[in-house]
Amino acid sequence: MAKNYASYIDHTLLKPEATEEQIIKLCEEAKEFNFASVCVNPVWVSVAAAELKEATSKVCTVIGFPLGASTSATKAFETKDAIANGADEIDMVINIGALKGGQYDLVENDIKAVVEAANGTLVKVIIETCLLSEEEKVKACELSVTAGADFVKTSTGFSTGGATAEDVALMRKTVGSEIGVKASGGVRSLEDLEGMVAAGATRIGASSGVKIMKGQKSKTDY
Repeated sequence: MAKNYASYIDHTLLKPEATEEQIIKLCEEAKEFNFASVCVNPVWVSVAAAELKEATSKVCTVIGFPLGASTSATKAFETKDAIANGADEIDMVINIGALKGGQYDLVENDIKAVVEAANGTLVKVIIETCLLSEEEKVKACELSVTAGADFVKTSTGFSTGGATAEDVALMRKTVGSEIGVKASGGVRSLEDLEGMVAAGATRIGASSGVKIMKGQKSKTDY
């Protein structure tokens, strides 16, 4: 039964101390289980792309990560560079401070800059739900849709909390059925994953993909 869920999982390794050897192992696991993607920091995109050249798993990377506090021009450049290096999917962090300050045009234009730089490459927008009120979560999702994003995503996994089923359900309700919802941070077991999918998630970001697929529970934060 667990095998049905492999295509939901972005097999993730974003720790700053990750080595090339660990990234290669991540890719080998992705090939073994047919995960949707590996999600790695930009410096490892070319390594992952080479490892997954003949595989069905995609290469996902993160932009403006984990704070979202880079300029829009920087995020756009980072996006183009990542795609040139072999990235198939882009997970960008919004300008969280601008959202909380009510600078909605700035937030929308920031997302749009990445969507335009991606030029058709799939873009997921990390809204960092643990730092937002319910109203702000809804607004972030609405701005992501307006800016042309393909997904909204709960969390970086590096802030004060990860995904909750309640947040996933709220995000799904807000964006409707047209775009994806990615739950990330704290999905450590098959039970966790099933709860997120039931709430409306179409992708799961987790470093525990192998344990999830084996029916085990992980103790990692992401």
